[in-house]
Amino acid sequence: MNRLLRILFALLLARPVVRLWFGVTVRHPQRLPLKGPAIVVANHNSHLDILALYSLFPLGLIPNVQPAAAADYFLRNRLFAWFATRVVGIIPVVRGGVAKGMDPLEGCRQALADGRILILFPEGTRGEPEALSEIKSGIWYLSRDFPDVPVVPVYLHGLGRAMGRGQWLPIPFFVDAAVGRPLQWLEDRTEFRQRIRDALLHLKQKTLPAAAGQEGQG
Repeated sequence: MNRLLRILFALLLARPVVRLWFGVTVRHPQRLPLKGPAIVVANHNSHLDILALYSLFPLGLIPNVQPAAAADYFLRNRLFAWFATRVVGIIPVVRGGVAKGMDPLEGCRQALADGRILILFPEGTRGEPEALSEIKSGIWYLSRDFPDVPVVPVYLHGLGRAMGRGQWLPIPFFVDAAVGRPLQWLEDRTEFRQRIRDALLHLKQKTLPAAAGQEGQG
């Protein structure tokens, strides 16, 4: 039942909103992982980011794709929690869980162990429109446990203006997505975080109007 609900969510909500209401261009879609385990890391400016990322994958693959999201936001009441976990398919992450004696990445580790495609927003929270915040260490710890799992960077441009922090209604704003080459885990935590940030910043340049003629490069 959950599988059907998630496909219907992508078919009836994610794709129409992203492709028809906004419009989207995808650079290098062939780089997206089509089987797990794999990790997709993306910048985070809007709650619409999840819808945009879902719209990039084939419908039949959606049940095997799960985004990690903040438990304190998505589990704030029973009805919203049911929709978020059963229909959207999020993996709840307890922010500050380590301080509470919990493993905030337990659900993410289980998803990878089960061979799923995990979507992570390594900034940890929504940032300002089109600005990339610091990459948190969670992705390094997760990749350390699954060093052979590819980390695929995706940069989303436009959603921060379409529906950024504090906005409740989406404004039509064209969306550009660029998919990067897979990254592998590095033992040096700082270097690994910087590599992810550099990859996202490189993809950001591909989504800017001036970069339109450079689509085939990089």
